Amino acid sequence: MKLKIALPKGSLEKATYHLFQKAGFNIVVGARSYYPTVDDPELEIVLYRPQEMPRYVQDGVVDCGLTGHDWVVENDADVEEILELKYSKATNRPVRWVLAVHNDSKFKSVQDLQGKKIATELVSVTKRYLEKKKVKAEVEFSWGVTEAKPPRLADAIVEATETGSSLVANQLRIIDTVLVSTTRFIVNKKSLKNPEKKRKLDQLAILFEGAINAQNKVGLKLNVSQANLKKVLKLLPALKKPTVSSLSGGGWYDVDTIIDEAVVRDLIPGLRKAGAEGIIEYPLNKVIY
Repeated sequence: MKLKIALPKGSLEKATYHLFQKAGFNIVVGARSYYPTVDDPELEIVLYRPQEMPRYVQDGVVDCGLTGHDWVVENDADVEEILELKYSKATNRPVRWVLAVHNDSKFKSVQDLQGKKIATELVSVTKRYLEKKKVKAEVEFSWGVTEAKPPRLADAIVEATETGSSLVANQLRIIDTVLVSTTRFIVNKKSLKNPEKKRKLDQLAILFEGAINAQNKVGLKLNVSQANLKKVLKLLPALKKPTVSSLSGGGWYDVDTIIDEAVVRDLIPGLRKAGAEGIIEYPLNKVIY
C-alpha cells in the first residue's frame, strides 16, 4: 500500500519540507522534479500548486495533501479537512484575504465599490462575499502582481496577507477581511474509508500535529537544590507542571519543562540567580498532548 500525498509547490514548499523533517521524514527534491523522494516506503509524494490541489484530492488523483483552507473554499472541493496546521510561508499566523484599496481612493467600505472593478486570484470566494454584502461589482482574475493594480487597473483588490507589509509598501489600505485561512491536511473521502490508508493518515496526522505543537518551543533541563526548589519553580512557565525528579545523593532535584523559546533569554539569568545549575536548553521536534 502506498499513500499518495500532494505537497504545495511554491511559497509554502520550504515550510512544508521543514514540517516533514520535524515529523520525522526526510524528503529529497530534484532541482526541476515534481516527484520528491521520501524515506518512507508507504508514501508517494507529488508537488502541486496549492490552488489546484483540492480538486486533485477530491477526484482521487492523490489520497491527500497539504493546502490552504482558502483553496478548498475557492474550489468548493468535496474533501475532508482532518487537521489544521498553523504554519505559513512567513509566520505562524493565519493568512487573511483582505479587500484593499489605494490610500488616495475615496472608498471606505465594500458598499462604495458598487459597479467597480476588483482584481483577485480568489475569484469565486470574492463573488460569494460580494453577493452576501449585496454589492454588484466586476471581479477580474489577477495573474499576479495584484497589489500594484489599484488605482489604474482596478478599483480594489482581494489579496492574501500575513503581515500586511506588502500592502503598505504599495500604498494600500484594508477596508474589510474576506476570508481567514490556515493550512489544512485534506483527504479524499474514499481514501479515508480504506482501512490501510486510514491507518497511515492517522499516523501522519499525529506526527504533523506534534511537529506543529513544537513550533517556537524548547525543552529546559536544570538541577536545583532543595533549598532553592520553590524559588526556581515559581519562575518556570510550563505546558502543565514541570517534572521534578530526585537526584542520587539527596538534597538535589532534576527539573524538566517545555517553554516558549521567546522567553528563554530572559528566563535563564533569573533561574541561575535563583540557584539553578547545569541548565540545558534543547530543541524539540514534536510535542504530543
